[in-house]
Amino acid sequence: MRLNLPNILTVSRLPAMFGIVALMYSDFKWAATIAFWLFIAAALSDWLDGKLARESGQVSTFGRFMDAVIDKVMVVGLMVALVNGGYFQAYRTTAMLLVLCIIGREFLISGLRMVAASRGVVVEADAGGKFKTFLQLNAIGWLLGWRMLATDFGDVGQAWLTAGVHLVGLGLFVASVVLTVTSGWTYFRRHGHVVRD
Repeated sequence: MRLNLPNILTVSRLPAMFGIVALMYSDFKWAATIAFWLFIAAALSDWLDGKLARESGQVSTFGRFMDAVIDKVMVVGLMVALVNGGYFQAYRTTAMLLVLCIIGREFLISGLRMVAASRGVVVEADAGGKFKTFLQLNAIGWLLGWRMLATDFGDVGQAWLTAGVHLVGLGLFVASVVLTVTSGWTYFRRHGHVVRD
């Protein structure tokens, strides 16, 4: 492991996830607001670490590996916390089933990559996979923003605004699940031959 700024930013998202979840389940004033902005910082670090690594010539195998793994852990961990924390309200059961689809997809693709790697085949992330992560992070952000508005700014916020933010979050979540499944199918269509014998 090379201890440089891009790798530090990558690894920092893991403790940030634990902090966000702890804040999501806290009931002190401004906990939801702090959780929202800590998530925004973590999401921005996902963009910044890659940019810094490329511009400074510090791209490493460790960085590429940990970036992909930590992104998956953070997204899945936060989505489970969102479901369990009531962020989907009446759609809680449906949301959990969709999160299970996401978890299943990630395990399947990770398994495919391991088998492919053992045969000298590299399965690179494609545009669909990257956009899937972008949608997932946006969905989480909007749902955290909804709770922030509802709990910390309910006395000054408009009900329609809070409801609208929640609706956008739900829509982005559904869209991210659809893209998660379809991009997973694309990976298997392109590289599934490595597990067919």
